[in-house]
Amino acid sequence: MNANPALPGAALRPGAARSHSEISAFSRNVLAVLDRTEYRRVEGGEDLEDIYRLRYKSYRAADMVSEIADQTVHDSLDGLDNCYRFGVYIDGNLVSTIRIHHVNKAHPVSPSVTVYGDILKPRIRAGDTFIDPSRFAADPEWSQIYPQIPYLTLRIAGMACFHFNAPYCLSTIQEDHTGFYRRIYMSEQIGGLRDYPGLNYPVVLYQANVHAIEERSFVRFPFFRSTRMEQRLLFDRPVTGARAPLTVLPTAGRSERAA
Repeated sequence: MNANPALPGAALRPGAARSHSEISAFSRNVLAVLDRTEYRRVEGGEDLEDIYRLRYKSYRAADMVSEIADQTVHDSLDGLDNCYRFGVYIDGNLVSTIRIHHVNKAHPVSPSVTVYGDILKPRIRAGDTFIDPSRFAADPEWSQIYPQIPYLTLRIAGMACFHFNAPYCLSTIQEDHTGFYRRIYMSEQIGGLRDYPGLNYPVVLYQANVHAIEERSFVRFPFFRSTRMEQRLLFDRPVTGARAPLTVLPTAGRSERAA
């Protein structure tokens, strides 16, 4: 349910990118698919219905949720002012989706806060800010073709951390997924097993410190890099009368090639 990388997405710095020969085969494979990827922030219309249906399709395939008559998954948290919903497209095909909440004193509500409020609310009142990714869902068929999808999708959460200057990224996840978050994001458990509304399994709460893992992560996983412009296009709200960009092209691959 909740997917979170804390590291992906700090702004590129001069001289930070490395030569193609220094990048691992794994990272080259992710970068190659990233070149064919588009991100779309979804505010409404058919795109929104598409990602709600994708959530259901993904979750039912994994028996995460029970049957729902309209075959969509959404909740009241989707309508909050601090919520950002994204579709991820490869060659024009919707392959995954993720939801981001930026949590602070002004906007203290998010999926993780609803379950772990006793842990998180005192920190929010003390001034801590969080990125809380949730509703990560990948199309089961496309996932067989592109195992890189989780990295392409979770990259968005890291960009949110740097755009909003939020040092902590939360993960409310299944217990058997914790090894991935510890290994890739050096996340640490801060909350025990609890029920999450609507899910067929309990969750645990993990946290990653973006700044503590930034340099290590970019060396190992250069596809997590991004520019400030990409971050602004994804997360800045358009001024009244202006339209948000239809799609945003990731910048990590182009920056690596330019090095």
